[in-house]
Amino acid sequence: MILTAVIALAVGLSIGGVVGILWMQHRRTATTEARPTEVTSAPPPAATDAVDGGLAEAVDHLEIGVLIARIDGTVEYRNSAAAEFAGTHVGVIVDDHVASTVDATGGGARSDRLVELQGPPKTWLEIAADPMPDGRAVVTIRDVTERVRTDATRTDFVTNISHELKTPVGAVAVLAEAMIDETDPDVMQRLADHLVDESHRAVRTIDDLLKLSQIESARPVDERVDLAAVVHSAIARGRVVDGGRGVQIQSIEPPDPIHVLGDERQLVSALGNLVENGVKYSNSGDVVEIRTRLDDRAIEVMVADQGVGIPARDLDRIFERFYRVDKARSRDTGGTGLGLSIVRHVATNHGGDVLVSSQEGEGSTFVLRLPASRAVIEQRAGAPERPPDPPASNGVSPT
Repeated sequence: MILTAVIALAVGLSIGGVVGILWMQHRRTATTEARPTEVTSAPPPAATDAVDGGLAEAVDHLEIGVLIARIDGTVEYRNSAAAEFAGTHVGVIVDDHVASTVDATGGGARSDRLVELQGPPKTWLEIAADPMPDGRAVVTIRDVTERVRTDATRTDFVTNISHELKTPVGAVAVLAEAMIDETDPDVMQRLADHLVDESHRAVRTIDDLLKLSQIESARPVDERVDLAAVVHSAIARGRVVDGGRGVQIQSIEPPDPIHVLGDERQLVSALGNLVENGVKYSNSGDVVEIRTRLDDRAIEVMVADQGVGIPARDLDRIFERFYRVDKARSRDTGGTGLGLSIVRHVATNHGGDVLVSSQEGEGSTFVLRLPASRAVIEQRAGAPERPPDPPASNGVSPT
């Protein structure tokens, strides 16, 4: 937080300093123009003369756009960052907003606005104008896309977590109140069972939030991890979730053991979530298959199920926090909507990614991919040399 504040202060001082220097430069220019020995009918300074050479060079190194404009919207100077907009469709839109922002400084007050550009990709620009005594204005153009997206993510997160915790906590309160005056043992038992279920639901949500926070903020430890052990841990978690429903979990391992450099806890968490999801959304007698493979480009761990599948409209959103395809079924299975978000962050932390293909009603296939550079292969004694498998054409291993 202290470092962020220092950086923000430094940026603020830099921009303020630029505005101040530009104002002093133009005040000097205005004073010179007003001397009796000067020809007062001379045309306004050209864009290249609006700022002296040394100052222009300094301003050109700023990442933000800087302009000097008259109150009628005429631009006298642009630094390099601002000049990138000139002559483009976006530049026309930006110039319109610059003119409106400068016009709003007529009363001597600072003016600013947030401009949304549809793109693609969608971006947001903050345009601010500071008036100068000679009637001109210094305008800054700053790309604030990341800030806007971060604020939106934070708002969505707070809203979602409030909703997710409100439901089980509210249920706990209602059930506890119902138990106060209840005397029937059977009813008491049912209320107590529901109370325990809702309490566990709240705990699972909090645990997943803490786990996701740790994964997002921590860099993975590069330790030697036996990928087969990670798969076995994930299978154990899947069998607990199955609870005797009869979903089969099968693992097809490569002939040679594969070790990877990574964070074992994170990898267990990611693969465990994929297997748990495969079991939760499968029916009795279905098979969840885990297949591990290595080629010269990547390490792949595939988890394929024969369950309900994912509608095509939801495929782009399933890795978002709290997003659930079937909310009613998620309540039945106890899902928090954070599992796939955890998988994505683990993959990113290890320099990899996660792929998904699904057909509604036929099942889903998830592939956790890590860079081949993280693999350490140990040849079994006496085993023949085996060339790497050819890479899959669509990035998803065949079942």
